[in-house]
Amino acid sequence: MRHAAVTPAGDRIRWIEHPGDGAGRPARLYLHGLGASSPVYWSATAAHPLLTGPRALLLDLLGFGISDRPAGFPYTMEAHADAVAAALEAAGVTGAEVVAHSMGGTVAVLLAARHPHLVSRLVLVDANLDALEPERGAGGSRGIAARTAEEFRAGDAETAAATGSEWWATMRLAGREAVHRSAVDLVRGATPSVREVLCGLPVPRTFLYPADDGPFPGAGGLTAAGVAVVGLPGCGHNMMLDAPEEFARATAAALA
Repeated sequence: MRHAAVTPAGDRIRWIEHPGDGAGRPARLYLHGLGASSPVYWSATAAHPLLTGPRALLLDLLGFGISDRPAGFPYTMEAHADAVAAALEAAGVTGAEVVAHSMGGTVAVLLAARHPHLVSRLVLVDANLDALEPERGAGGSRGIAARTAEEFRAGDAETAAATGSEWWATMRLAGREAVHRSAVDLVRGATPSVREVLCGLPVPRTFLYPADDGPFPGAGGLTAAGVAVVGLPGCGHNMMLDAPEEFARATAAALA
């Protein structure tokens, strides 16, 4: 485990690090989604024979997993991106290849835009690119954002029922302020949108999505902007867990 202070108050981001083989390749950063934890979601991927070699940082965003959970942190996507940037600077990482899932993909896009020297390539895994409509009872960030902070803080039973046992295993470790504020900001979206920011980035970009869900909305615009859009069959939103072999091959191809 490694760690770095990323706020003026000294709040620490922590990550599990694979040192790599010393071959001089760019470091690889793995970022998790809302309520998740990178060592849980990314361990098998980072250890897959097709993806080993580079130094790898399985980093937990502030408020989640093994990182600190400060109640006063804003937990906007921009704040998350800046905190990750501070952790990478402390780790001596520049030009990282970033593999990021769901909300982590949103953070990764903003990290690349706000701190371009830190990112050399993006692999986004069913990432959030657009604003959403909050809806009470809906799954994921939409349902969380539809509840007040007080309702969410007092409603672990409702959250556990909505998330299911797999997601709840890491959701229960996260700070309640972290989950709710992150969900609200994620659903609200930004101007320009994360999709627009992604289209304007100069680095190689790949967007992986579950092919069984049908064509990804707006794929044509992403492709026109130079983003490789790749559908992966036989999986849902948690692609790395649902189809680990196929996911490893697709990620290795994106990073080749």
